[in-house]
Amino acid sequence: MTTTDTPLEPWQWPEEQWRGIVGHVRAGRSYRPASWPGGKRCAVALSFDSDHETNELREGGKSIGRLSWGQYGNRVGVPRILKLLARYDVKATFYVPAVAALLYEDEQRRVVAEGHEIGIHGWIHELNSVLPYEAERDLMFRSTDTLERITGVRPVGLRTPSWDFSPSTLKIETELGLQYDSSLMADEDCYELMLDGQGTGIVELPVEWVRDDAVYFMMHRMQSLRPYTPPADVLDIFRRDFDAAYEDGGIFQLTMHPHIITQRSRIWLLEELIRHAKSKDVWFATHAEVAAYAKANAV
Repeated sequence: MTTTDTPLEPWQWPEEQWRGIVGHVRAGRSYRPASWPGGKRCAVALSFDSDHETNELREGGKSIGRLSWGQYGNRVGVPRILKLLARYDVKATFYVPAVAALLYEDEQRRVVAEGHEIGIHGWIHELNSVLPYEAERDLMFRSTDTLERITGVRPVGLRTPSWDFSPSTLKIETELGLQYDSSLMADEDCYELMLDGQGTGIVELPVEWVRDDAVYFMMHRMQSLRPYTPPADVLDIFRRDFDAAYEDGGIFQLTMHPHIITQRSRIWLLEELIRHAKSKDVWFATHAEVAAYAKANAV
């Protein structure tokens, strides 16, 4: 291999290369409304990633123990969440890999029947960034069709598995005609996604690791992943984030997982958070509702 054939290190990249990488998928205009429906001060968008057994399957794993952990999400997690949401009359969004939906079709139909949204979350919780365009497109279209067949409702939004966004993901979202995405982190308010400098009309409802339960509670017995934050401390983090969003008149978006947040020692923190938000002037809505309202009423 000659010197000219050797790949350049990032510090050697010409300006057009690093600008091209940065500029491929970018945050565009802000979609921030002056107020929320009914003059509410803050929008609250709760979400649950119902990964179930796909957490193990996506790696080619066959661990009976980890598969049982995924089954807990269906047997205990989702029913416990739905009961809590019904008690406080709160609507939420559930992002479901197609394989999990196929394993538990009745669960998905119940979620929709109780007024919640189901969004796309990949086929088997695969990582988009390792897929060629054709494979990613096929899986995303098949996932969308599968969710529609099971629930009778065609999804309008995507959360990429593990928030793993490939260079092709946004292009495929435009081909699917999606209304919104919830995988990226360029803002705290909704914004338009730009593809190579052109507006797509797709709304981003941004996420953040600090507002994800897995960061504090997830663990893997065979790896060095051993985080554990006491639930009271996690409640304090989430509540402070909500309070700041409320003062700012923005969005409080939260990502949770049925097999994680619903353990008996943790589910109370979600209830306390809902009760705290309910004591304020807020609008609880699905991610699709928040994204659509923000876009239509942006100032």
